Amino acid sequence: MSENLLHVENVTMQFGGVVAVNNFSMDINKGEIVALIGPNGAGKTTAFNVITGVYAPTNGSVSFDGEEIICNFPKGKMKKLYAGENNGVYTRTIEKTPDKITKLGMARTFQNIRLFKNLTVFENILIAKHLREKANVFTSTFRLNLAEEKKMKDECNELLDILGLTDVKNDIASSLPYGQQRHLEIARALATRPKLLLLDEPAAGMNPQETIELTQFIRQVKDKFDLTVFVIEHHMDLVMDISDRIYVLDFGKMIATGTPDEIQNNQAVIDAYLGVQEDE
Repeated sequence: MSENLLHVENVTMQFGGVVAVNNFSMDINKGEIVALIGPNGAGKTTAFNVITGVYAPTNGSVSFDGEEIICNFPKGKMKKLYAGENNGVYTRTIEKTPDKITKLGMARTFQNIRLFKNLTVFENILIAKHLREKANVFTSTFRLNLAEEKKMKDECNELLDILGLTDVKNDIASSLPYGQQRHLEIARALATRPKLLLLDEPAAGMNPQETIELTQFIRQVKDKFDLTVFVIEHHMDLVMDISDRIYVLDFGKMIATGTPDEIQNNQAVIDAYLGVQEDE
């Protein structure tokens, strides 16, 4: 039986009168690569932002590794589930911040690369390692955390070696070719020791050869680090090649879910991407 890692239930995200995500539910099991696809403006990145704590949803909940991390059920929304409590009206809100969610084991990249561009490759990864540092002001001031600092640096060097970035470890991040910057952003996320890696359009701006290399890279890190991967992507070759299952959003609503073969032959998905042909 598959073990659930991420459970999203009835998530709605509304900005004023615009409903960016509408009653979205999904599950990801440990060890899977799951993709979220849809046309531009479908609500994919908004869904990512809710899951990672950037946005508090208008309604719905998110559970990660058995723990509820995001929840907002306003008054009157949970009458059936909580019948008998407060006359059937219940308000429940849980909002973990992005840093706390990352510490639980969820790391992400961004559609627009967000490296520390003036720092070296090594320094970018070392910064991420500090998320789990146990030092405090006292131990840092009196240099009592030297063993921990050495361990973090050793782990950074090991990660660079595994991901083939050792040769550029001292290069400034902004000087790297675009494809390597994408790899570095993924490496920085891996430095937080995640269970679930979320990739927001990792192939954006890549040429065909870079996309092929990225596909291989994602498989490599997934197997090497025993990860579950959740990816948003427009490059259908990449999505169909690496995904175990796919969810499809259109105008904030989920219109299909299934295996790559099922999604490729789903008429609703074809219509959303290619448009519906009008009768002459």
